[in-house]
Amino acid sequence: MARLNLLEETRFEKLPVTVYPNEHIASVKVAQRIATLIRTKQQRGEQAVLGLATGATPIEVYAELVRLHREEALSFHNVITFNLDEYYPMAPNAAQSYVTFMNENLFNHVDIPRENIHIPDGTLPKDEITAYCLDYERKIEALHGIDLQILGIGRTGHIGFNEPGSAPNSGTRLVTLDDLTRRDASRDFGGKQNVPTKAITMGIGTIFKAREIILMAWSGKKAPIIKKAVEGEMSGEVPATYLQLSDNVEFVLDADAASELTRFNTPWLVKDCVWDEQLTKKAVIWLSEKLKKPILKLTEEDYNNNGMAQLAVQEGPAYNINIHIFNKLQHTITGWPGGKPKADDSQRPERAVPDKKRVIVFSPHPDDDVISMGGTFMRLVDQGHEVHVAYQTSGNTAVWDDDVLRYMEFAVDFDKSIGEDSCRLQEIYNEMRAFFETKQPNQPDTLEVRNVKGFIRKSEAIAGARYVGLPDENIHFMALPFYEEGKLRKNPVTDKDIELTMELLQKVKPHQLFAAGDFADPHGTHIVCFRILVEALQRLRKTESWVEDCWLWMYRGAWHEFETYEIEMAVPLSPQEVERKRNAIFKHQSQKDRPVFPGDDEREFWVRAEERNRETARNYDSLGLADYEAMEAFVRFHF
Repeated sequence: MARLNLLEETRFEKLPVTVYPNEHIASVKVAQRIATLIRTKQQRGEQAVLGLATGATPIEVYAELVRLHREEALSFHNVITFNLDEYYPMAPNAAQSYVTFMNENLFNHVDIPRENIHIPDGTLPKDEITAYCLDYERKIEALHGIDLQILGIGRTGHIGFNEPGSAPNSGTRLVTLDDLTRRDASRDFGGKQNVPTKAITMGIGTIFKAREIILMAWSGKKAPIIKKAVEGEMSGEVPATYLQLSDNVEFVLDADAASELTRFNTPWLVKDCVWDEQLTKKAVIWLSEKLKKPILKLTEEDYNNNGMAQLAVQEGPAYNINIHIFNKLQHTITGWPGGKPKADDSQRPERAVPDKKRVIVFSPHPDDDVISMGGTFMRLVDQGHEVHVAYQTSGNTAVWDDDVLRYMEFAVDFDKSIGEDSCRLQEIYNEMRAFFETKQPNQPDTLEVRNVKGFIRKSEAIAGARYVGLPDENIHFMALPFYEEGKLRKNPVTDKDIELTMELLQKVKPHQLFAAGDFADPHGTHIVCFRILVEALQRLRKTESWVEDCWLWMYRGAWHEFETYEIEMAVPLSPQEVERKRNAIFKHQSQKDRPVFPGDDEREFWVRAEERNRETARNYDSLGLADYEAMEAFVRFHF
């Protein structure tokens, strides 16, 4: 019976999928399977042939293999590896090369013979590439093929660098990279303009010959393409769909990457559900949006014809369900994000008491506060709360080099204008110009350059916070150490990061916190800052009684918005408040027009924010609620 139930749940899935709670557990499981293969081959006196991938996805797999080597005597002396791909052109010692990646994450830490490692050569003359690729294939065939092939998946659906349009029988070859692939790689290269346009990749046909294939994917960013690859029709537009033809493939996902598969996203379509409050809310909103009908107009027939008959029978009649969910949504809307004084707060998202709260808005970068929740920020100040803002990092990696020279030229000229000796400033300026002329992509800036970039963003943040209405003493610059090395790959979090956060919390003793809850920013800073804050609160809970009465609200910024069913507080903005929010964002001049890290959205941050807020308001309107100009959305974090 359990087997039949599973088959029913997964009936939309066209290949085997295994889902783990998080990427760490999944990575350990995959590493254990690789280790078992290696040891089994060793016992038989055979070689284990592995196909390996690069990128963020397999890093924890490789870390676990290194641990197994060091702590559990896993030897790689019988292992032969073939990597999927390499950028072209690419020097093997370049920071972005896959040779460097594999050495740093695996090969330098295990006992694999160097002659057993094969990675496509990114230094070949073009006229030698075809012959080289044929030889790469022959080497694999001479070893009777790959035993286990590890894959990631790009947002274009590429496996290896087999971009849309690749043939299912393709072999190892030189390819042109899709623009989205290059945009996704831009962080590693210091800008898309520095990303190679081509790569050498193992072909889909070569991958298919592996005796076992494991495709791994982590995070919600991969969820849309995973749904296409697993449940979609086979198409050259999504090369990973060709894996549906293989009898030897398995997708290994974390919960976030699997979140858009039917059995997780709309489970009522494939099985009977336990209809808790959140699932009911999600399903009713889904039905309303699908049928383009306000919630209060949904009928029993609508429920029955769209996989929700069980809900209608158990919790109905349908109109009672509609009224209940409509009221739940209506109660998320508030013009009083700090709570409404002397009001019944039983149906409001925030408490009425105390009527004047101490509030800290945590901003990972110096502009996330106004981009993400500028309207709510102003509303809290206008309504008389004691509001603080804490900029967790300097954001000094996200300033153009040209801006540094512009500000330095201003400083030199200013010193001259007041008769000060500007010789040292001029000297530093000259050193900066010389540095920029030879600076390589992703090369860390000098200390002086980092400082100036940090000063630029600090002055903008102060201007934005003052515009919102904060006094200077309520503006805090934390400069958390994990970030402050000017590198795109940040340092590990230490106790110092957590202690600095605890010190600020103890100083203010807030009743209400706001923090970035969108973890899709391309540099990964948001999730690190959020985890630091949560850990600081967890530690303080053991000794500080005020923490129990401190509510933490998550906002989302320039990257994604919460789904409507997730929203627990929606703060409506008037046209005038939208304009005020825009003006606050404009104070961050270094991030206007063309920010250093725009992600895959070319719109300016203020445009993204306005359109996202208007979309949230439209969503509420389409469900039959009031029609507002815009809305900022929040979800409460529960420990």
